[in-house]
Amino acid sequence: MRLAIRHTTRYRFDAPVVHALQRLRLTPKETQGQEIVEWHMEYENAHPELTYEDQNHNTVTLVSVEKGAQEVTVACHGTVDTHDHAGVIGRHAGHLPLWSFCGQTRLTRPGAAMRRLAREIGDAGGDRIELLHRLSGAILEQVAYQTGSTHARTTGEEAFALGGGVCQDHAHIFIGIARSLGIPSRYVSGYLMMNDRVQQDAGHAWTEAFVEGLGWVGFDVSNGISPDARYVRVATGRDYRDAAPVTGISFGTASTVLEVDVAVEQKQGQQQ
Repeated sequence: MRLAIRHTTRYRFDAPVVHALQRLRLTPKETQGQEIVEWHMEYENAHPELTYEDQNHNTVTLVSVEKGAQEVTVACHGTVDTHDHAGVIGRHAGHLPLWSFCGQTRLTRPGAAMRRLAREIGDAGGDRIELLHRLSGAILEQVAYQTGSTHARTTGEEAFALGGGVCQDHAHIFIGIARSLGIPSRYVSGYLMMNDRVQQDAGHAWTEAFVEGLGWVGFDVSNGISPDARYVRVATGRDYRDAAPVTGISFGTASTVLEVDVAVEQKQGQQQ
């Protein structure tokens, strides 16, 4: 499937910038089942300094904000070819060893409620794929998709206790429980072509778990499926912080995101 993607982020600083750098993880990965046809990034009141690959094989663009600016716009657009491999990404790659995806972070660390679900899932038996699908379904049953109840710093345990959250929260809960069961797991940020609309107000997030004999396998808790050709992987990491689309370093000022516009659609004339 050939997907056309547009992603614009506008954010404002609370005072004119003296010095600020922004790390952008907005370039799709080129991995099994996904190839970039073209990708462009454009900036207002900022300019690129360098592009590098981080420890998770994410493409990171480092940009400087123009001195005196108070508002910055980053606009990405391009085309990506995707294929349906039933969520299977395959072998482990990247500069981090596989065991690093077994350790908990502040966002994924289970509390009493998540540990209780981990025991229930683990005690039910079955092979690893069956266990992971059961975990995904159980999370969605107990944590409804609900916007506005959580934020970027909400932990998986906090969202679990609330009984509501968004895709980021579902991912952190899944990762925390899977790791507690000894299964390497990681966070994925990217795009999803929706069946009922083109315009979206954010990207999407899901998870991948490592299964012997298959490698990394994707699980989208929020939609109750494994990723197919409608998904575009952009960045991976131990949690949201490793895969966040925009993070920054500034001196004497702070930034606030004003608006995010995302559009994902199948290119005309392309067959599924």
